[in-house]
Amino acid sequence: MENSVQEKGKGKDLYDYQVADIDQIFDTMANRPQSFNLLYQLPTGGGKTVIFSEITRRFIKNTKKKVLILTHRIELSRQTSNMLEEFGVKNKVINSQVKELPDQDQFMCFVAMVETLNNRLQDEKIEVSDIGLVIIDEAHYNSFRKLFKYFNQCFILGVTATPLSSNIKLPMKDSYGELIVGSPIEKLIDTGFLAKAVTYSYEVGLGTLKIGTNGDYTVRSSEVLYTNSVMQGKLLYAYKQRAMNKKTLIFNNGINTSLQVAETFTKAGLEIRHLDNTHTKQQRKEILQWFKEKPNAILTSVGILTTGFDEPTVECIVLNRATKSLALYFQMIGRGSRVLEKKKTFAVIDLGNNAARFGLWSEPVDWQKIFMNPDYFLENLISDEDIERNFKYTFPEELRARFKNSELITFDVNAENAKAISKGDKSSVILDTSRNQHVVMIRENAEDLREALALMRLLEEDIRDRIRRYSYCICKSTANYREWLTEDYKKKLKEQVMMEF
Repeated sequence: MENSVQEKGKGKDLYDYQVADIDQIFDTMANRPQSFNLLYQLPTGGGKTVIFSEITRRFIKNTKKKVLILTHRIELSRQTSNMLEEFGVKNKVINSQVKELPDQDQFMCFVAMVETLNNRLQDEKIEVSDIGLVIIDEAHYNSFRKLFKYFNQCFILGVTATPLSSNIKLPMKDSYGELIVGSPIEKLIDTGFLAKAVTYSYEVGLGTLKIGTNGDYTVRSSEVLYTNSVMQGKLLYAYKQRAMNKKTLIFNNGINTSLQVAETFTKAGLEIRHLDNTHTKQQRKEILQWFKEKPNAILTSVGILTTGFDEPTVECIVLNRATKSLALYFQMIGRGSRVLEKKKTFAVIDLGNNAARFGLWSEPVDWQKIFMNPDYFLENLISDEDIERNFKYTFPEELRARFKNSELITFDVNAENAKAISKGDKSSVILDTSRNQHVVMIRENAEDLREALALMRLLEEDIRDRIRRYSYCICKSTANYREWLTEDYKKKLKEQVMMEF
């Protein structure tokens, strides 16, 4: 780890990379117009709040002008205010209780929620004077744009881990004139500032998911997929295999999914709590305190903990959802990246093909290119269909043990398809050959019909995988057609098994 440095009169250490980024930001400010908009990127866990708190302290000292810091959530406002106090910056939080600012001359720094401040400015209840610098935390959220008109003579510094707009129709390059990229995740891991993510991906068919107007998967379609028994079973299996006895944070897309997760884990004898934005402030405080204090705690949540939540003891992040938002992907995993003396790595369980879509969390990202050409980036994201084409089903160890007497359990659909084409056979012969192999596997490992039918039910995932690969061969990969093929396959397989026994 790099050595930390501390300037006199400050109550907070700064690391070398933070000092270098701060110096670069001030150099840019000195060489740009007073009303310039600058964007700064640094990964979650890199210390963005520390950095812009020091920028605030130094700016006030050097210019004698005031600083306004904007956040989109009240928790972030409180955290920012507390951090500023550590840097010796006296500040006032403009929250819903603040209707006017008769004491504004007593402060050189203000922290405000974007919606609250916008309402006060629109009503002309508040006029914040002599502002020289506006700092925007989590700048990729577009709610901040509405305030730009009030501060068009100020230097605006946006800060984000992901310089990709939350609204694809409002690219960040239209709001900011330049991007400064901080240290990448890989470097922060190598130098000991962030924990290393060990990712375990479990392939999930996402063909039933729908895309909403915001460009991401809808809550409704996600709930249908992730609340079903197959996905709940896959989640529980993945947890037991990779995260048992680790403090675990589970992210879901939908309250019903999270509640179902809590029920599934409780029935399995695991202590778990659920949290969403319908909980009261007191309930949330109690749940998070439980999560903080209890070793091996499991918390299942919906969206609410992607920003403004910092619990370094998290040892495992579960992405029990799929997303097309790169920002959300980094935010979720970043919740586990805090490094501790006894925590240098953390686990990521991916149940949404997210790593296949975006790459591993620590892989290099060309943020400058994304900033300048967001449409190109979004249009070239690998599609769910292309991701699924590369799926390769592997029998779990305990399932392989149930078919221990069978030497051959794999089936090469592509090879069988090529064979059928060369012989001029119908494509349906591929499924006939596949079913015959499944019958042999069942016959080799079952002593009676009852056991044979039980083994047949265990082949559900393997059957679906073979049908999926078959559908690509015949260029008919709609979800409805695949579902019909699957049910027909299982019906015929059951008939063959019953005849066999």
